[in-house]
Amino acid sequence: MTAPSLSQRTLNRIEALGNRLPHPTLLFVWLCGIVLALSAIAALLGLEARHPTSGEEIHAVNLISAEGLQLILERTVTNFTHFAPLGTVLVAMLGIGVAEHSGLIGTLLRSTVLKAPEKLLTFLVVLTGVLSSIAQDSGYVVLIPLAAIIFQSVGRSPIAGIAAAFAGVSGGFSANLLITPLDAILAGLSTEAAALVDVGYIVSPAANYYFMAVSTLLVALVGTLVTEKIIMPRFAADAGEREQPAPLSLAERRGLKAVAVFTLVFVALLLAGLVPEHGVLRGAPDAAGVSHILSSPFINGIVTIIAVYSAIAGWLFGRLSGRFASGSEVVMAMESSMAAMASYLVLMFFAAQFVNYFAWSQLGIISAIKGAAVLEALNPSTALLLVCFVVFTALINLLIGSASAKWALLAPVFVPMLMLAGITPEATQVAYRVGDSTTNILTPLMPYFGVVLAFAQKYNRNIGIGTIIATMLPYSVALLICWSVLLTGWILLELPLGPGAAIFMP
Repeated sequence: MTAPSLSQRTLNRIEALGNRLPHPTLLFVWLCGIVLALSAIAALLGLEARHPTSGEEIHAVNLISAEGLQLILERTVTNFTHFAPLGTVLVAMLGIGVAEHSGLIGTLLRSTVLKAPEKLLTFLVVLTGVLSSIAQDSGYVVLIPLAAIIFQSVGRSPIAGIAAAFAGVSGGFSANLLITPLDAILAGLSTEAAALVDVGYIVSPAANYYFMAVSTLLVALVGTLVTEKIIMPRFAADAGEREQPAPLSLAERRGLKAVAVFTLVFVALLLAGLVPEHGVLRGAPDAAGVSHILSSPFINGIVTIIAVYSAIAGWLFGRLSGRFASGSEVVMAMESSMAAMASYLVLMFFAAQFVNYFAWSQLGIISAIKGAAVLEALNPSTALLLVCFVVFTALINLLIGSASAKWALLAPVFVPMLMLAGITPEATQVAYRVGDSTTNILTPLMPYFGVVLAFAQKYNRNIGIGTIIATMLPYSVALLICWSVLLTGWILLELPLGPGAAIFMP
């Protein structure tokens, strides 16, 4: 037997240490208690920071107080019911559960997966994960479990499939070949921050398009190499025998044809609501009378659209293939998919409380401001400064998950400062996006981390937080290094970041 390499031994140690952590649900219970205690200590010590935009003094809030107790009692239910990942995952799984239990997903894979070049399988999974950010968070609940099934069907470890998809969906979240809602959100915040120096400065949603389009290919290539060279050997023992798909039955072929026709009709209806200038799926007109797709009901409701499509397609296939004899079996399929999410629901309840406690205490914001002040005082060269900012953002990302929330905090500090140093807001923004993406896959505080863990435990109940962290660490390190090198080269060559977006101020 070949001795494990140094990297494999290191990852094994990280996994062993991580798996000594308590059950994920208990971890969040403990973290809630720790935040409560820290909030009291920080408030007693007078911990504070000045907000970079308003100049307001932000003070640590003691949650172990009468006001804190009242807040906890009044908000516990809404913390859970309003927690963003909760509804997104459950709604998607209702529809996907019907498609899965009807046999539609399995039949599609049997009929198509082996027709694709196996050498490109990993690359296509990671690339699809990167591109899924156009549909907001649907990649987490659609692509990741699907990648596990695809990998298993060709004799690979389903855990490796989950890792590859997670690396693309979350590690490459900022990259895309299209303009996404995130582009518009960040550009708006950058414009407001730039106004502190130049009132007329406007950052376009396409300001980082050239760099992010190239980054899409970079993330896909890095994710493929890490999967093939590190992750696949690590989980080789979990890769069962290759399953040759059985020939499709006549009923299954009839069901697939019906689903194909339905898909064409469904897409035609979507286009009818999107293409016309005043289509029903477009957003409300702006001041110029233009309806934008990026802020449209189509984009905002993409998870619902996926759920409805999956449910109808699953029902149609189930009826024609003989899997569903009555409508009650469709309901049973939904119930079965919800039953499988029981552990996820318990986890999300306590995760929601922790995230809100951390926000109420102001500890996350104060930590970010203090760290930003340290980085602001370094004053290195342009390339080094932006790479330091990438690393700083990556570290802050371990504490505050929301990309827009972090940028709303950091932009007023770094955008004006770097503008005065001759660096455009577009360049500062692109450095932020690199750092923000690379550590998404490492922190259990990321809302969908529990979702990925639940998908992995479906194939191996012994997998814990440490396993996921150790598995995703090579992706994070590789992306941080390679993406920073790309950014450095872009700066040295002074290439435009997007249409009309330079790196240096005129």
